[in-house]
Amino acid sequence: MRKNRILVTVFILFSASVGLGQKTPFSAGFAKINITPAWPMPMSGYGDRKDLSKGVHDSLYVRATAFSDGTNKALLISADVIGFSHGFWKEITEQIEKHLQVKKEYVMLAAVHNHSGPVTRVYNEDSSVAVVNYIEELRNKIIEASRNALNSMEPADIGTGKGICKMNINRRASNGKGKTTLGRNPYAPCDHEVAVMKVTDKSGNVKGLMINWPCHAVVLGQENYLISSDWPGAAAEYVEDKFEGSVMVPITVGASGDINPIYGPGNFDDGESRERDAVGEDLAIEAIRVAGEIKGNSSGRISALQSEIMLPRKPNDQNEDSLIVRLTVIKIGKIVLTGVSGEVFNQISVKMRKLSKYPFTIMITHCNGSSGYLVTDDAYPLDGVPEMKNKAKPTGGYETNTTRVSSGAERAIIENLVQMVNKMP
Repeated sequence: MRKNRILVTVFILFSASVGLGQKTPFSAGFAKINITPAWPMPMSGYGDRKDLSKGVHDSLYVRATAFSDGTNKALLISADVIGFSHGFWKEITEQIEKHLQVKKEYVMLAAVHNHSGPVTRVYNEDSSVAVVNYIEELRNKIIEASRNALNSMEPADIGTGKGICKMNINRRASNGKGKTTLGRNPYAPCDHEVAVMKVTDKSGNVKGLMINWPCHAVVLGQENYLISSDWPGAAAEYVEDKFEGSVMVPITVGASGDINPIYGPGNFDDGESRERDAVGEDLAIEAIRVAGEIKGNSSGRISALQSEIMLPRKPNDQNEDSLIVRLTVIKIGKIVLTGVSGEVFNQISVKMRKLSKYPFTIMITHCNGSSGYLVTDDAYPLDGVPEMKNKAKPTGGYETNTTRVSSGAERAIIENLVQMVNKMP
């Protein structure tokens, strides 16, 4: 089997300007803006879709959360879209750095990867006038939400907790003929961890509840032509309703390149989405339970690192250059957010979190660019070995065929993220 040389970190940006061990009070702010297309749009997520969207099932939003320790500011931006290209990330972060004075390594621009939203050209899709106009509007609204979140910052306590939601399942299964297909595989590993970050004001009122969970947002399936945020929107709606609209609920997606919801894709009947709501409700109920047990901290430091790693493409890839994967780490007190610009297999996140020296380490995928599928090493078929090794560890299949990386993503992501996390002060 050919061994590939991995070119790792090409640049690292670090910023922290308060003394080691010094704690300063936290501040946080939130903003939410509707990003639902106002006109019919080509939809992203399924190549077989040919028609434009035919209506709106539920609205899409961008939710921005701003953090400050009095010296450094950070932004977590979550949007109900399929993803963001590297070019879009570059444009947005340059504008944020120039106009809002937040350094780009302190920005996480994350998509929930819903497959019932508009094209954002993350896959170099349609570039019609409708798409160009929507992307320009999306860019402006992300900047606006970021500005509003920064302007609304107030003293805050910030804490995290963990729970479990089993409404997801490994989707790499046998087709009964020795091949790997998209299905449901209860024998294969599936990360069920729910990470919750709670932000309260100085009176103890909950202002924000970030929920991170690994699962593709594909309940509604390719037959659906109504704009929808899928289960991430349902989860956010449930929590926001329970708090009567006083709480912002940014949803981020964990490492879910090989994980689907237990329902779908395709459970959509006459505009109803009971399965979407069921997944979102179960996740939301667990997040609210976890939030009730979280004790926040009122002070700490915010620091950030960012790097790019270069992974070798497959031998038959027409592009001879290496594939860029952007890694981001933002540390808020003892909470560590890690971002990866791709669709990461779940066990990469599990292994990385175990090696982190911080108990509350969270992976956010589809973050700061798009690098496609990033799969575990054991997902690649070995030469001379049948594609399906066993029911617990299927090889080959859609994700492995689709990834542009020949091998080595697992080790490169884990080693570089752990190195970055463990460098954080």
